[in-house]
Amino acid sequence: MAIKSEASDAPEILNLENFLPYRLYRLADAVSREFSRIYKDSHGLTRPEWRTLSGLGQHGTMTASTIGEQSAMHKTKVSRAVAELERRRWLTRSPDEKDRRVEHLTLTRAGLTAYREMVPLAKAFERELLSKLSVGERGAIADGLAALEKNLGQN
Repeated sequence: MAIKSEASDAPEILNLENFLPYRLYRLADAVSREFSRIYKDSHGLTRPEWRTLSGLGQHGTMTASTIGEQSAMHKTKVSRAVAELERRRWLTRSPDEKDRRVEHLTLTRAGLTAYREMVPLAKAFERELLSKLSVGERGAIADGLAALEKNLGQN
């Protein structure tokens, strides 16, 4: 039995640490985990709760489906987040007049207050993150992300 010794016969190996999708995932997860400490410590929120609160704070009334699409969350995570924010009396549900299966979600005064308290914390986190980069690096990241989003139909 002959042993193959030519490098070209060896199976191709993927260097995961240099694979762009893996690097983007790990970086996004690390940034998300770091930011989650802020909203967990200040308001006791989970990631899905924060994403739901921030979506409603930014856009006003939304459906759970729209929140899921906007935040890339599975419907069960959105459902649990909505239930918890409702339990806290931070959001209200109102049925759609045309389709009773659809509910419109809106922040209450308390929910809006919590959102408004979080906005400066989120912006400060982003400023701190970006301060680690040069002006050119910030521009390159913004341009690169915009190009990838455009080409992947995310805009």
